[in-house]
Amino acid sequence: MSEVNNQANGAGAGAPAAAVNVLTQYIRDLSFESPHAPGVLRSQQRSPSINIGVNVSANPLGGPQASEGEFDVRLTLNAKAGEGTELLFNVELEYGGVFRLTGIPQEHMLPVLFIECPRLLFPFARQVIADITRNGGFPPLMIDPIDFAVLFQQRMAEERARAQVQTTNA
Repeated sequence: MSEVNNQANGAGAGAPAAAVNVLTQYIRDLSFESPHAPGVLRSQQRSPSINIGVNVSANPLGGPQASEGEFDVRLTLNAKAGEGTELLFNVELEYGGVFRLTGIPQEHMLPVLFIECPRLLFPFARQVIADITRNGGFPPLMIDPIDFAVLFQQRMAEERARAQVQTTNA
C-alpha cells in the first residue's frame, strides 16, 4: 500500500505503509520414515491413502537481536501414506519464517500472521515434502494448495466455542 492509498483511505500522510517482509525461512524439523522399505517400494500396485495434517503457529520474537514487529511463524505439515494397515511412509516437516510486519493495524495482525504468512511459506514447504518423498523412493507428494483463511476461521470458531464453554462452566 502506498502513501497515496493511505491518504485515500482516510489515513494521514504520516501513517506507515503496510508491509510484510520475509527476513528468513528455515527448516526447524524434518523427519521421513519408511519402515517397510525397500519391500513396499517394489509392491505398490495402486495409489495409497494419504492423510495430511496442517498446523500454523506464530509468536513474537524477543531478545536483543529482534526488532518490534518481528514474528516467528511456523507451518507444520504431517503426511502419512499407507495401504490398508501397512505404513508406506510418514513425513513430518516444521517449516518456519521470520517476518517483519509494519503498518498493520492491530485488528488485522492475526489474519496476516495466520493466513498471509503461511501462504508465503507454503510453496517452499510443499517443495521440501515433494523432494523428501521422492528421495525416499516414492513419487513426489505434491500437496494441494491449502486455504489458510478457512483454517483460520475454523480455529477462531473453535476458540470462541471453547470460551463460551468456559464462561458457562464458571
